[in-house]
Amino acid sequence: MTDFLPKEVLDGLNAARKRDLKRRSHRRVHVGEEVYPILEYAEEGFAVDAENAPRLRGLVDIYDGPRHLYQALIVASAKEGDLMRYEYKRNTPAADHAPVDFEQPVTKVAGLLTR
Repeated sequence: MTDFLPKEVLDGLNAARKRDLKRRSHRRVHVGEEVYPILEYAEEGFAVDAENAPRLRGLVDIYDGPRHLYQALIVASAKEGDLMRYEYKRNTPAADHAPVDFEQPVTKVAGLLTR
């Protein structure tokens, strides 16, 4: 079907597809002070817009809106059309509290009744 469409129409369709992906994207990759929207996400990696993102590598943070999801070590794998794909070397879920270095009791006191 794409063999019969003029180049201008194909370019318009690709631009509309990219705009729709950016609008629906909630996840972002943070590299220092720079932030890039993630257009495609999978267990083994993610993809961002190839025009705006440089060839990222190293330690990045992945957010879903304001929530910190992962801290990942990434490497650029391939450029596919308008998308730049990155693969994880390490992908660690982010924790909102520090790990404890002692055993916590199984049952905790929920409250103390004085009478």
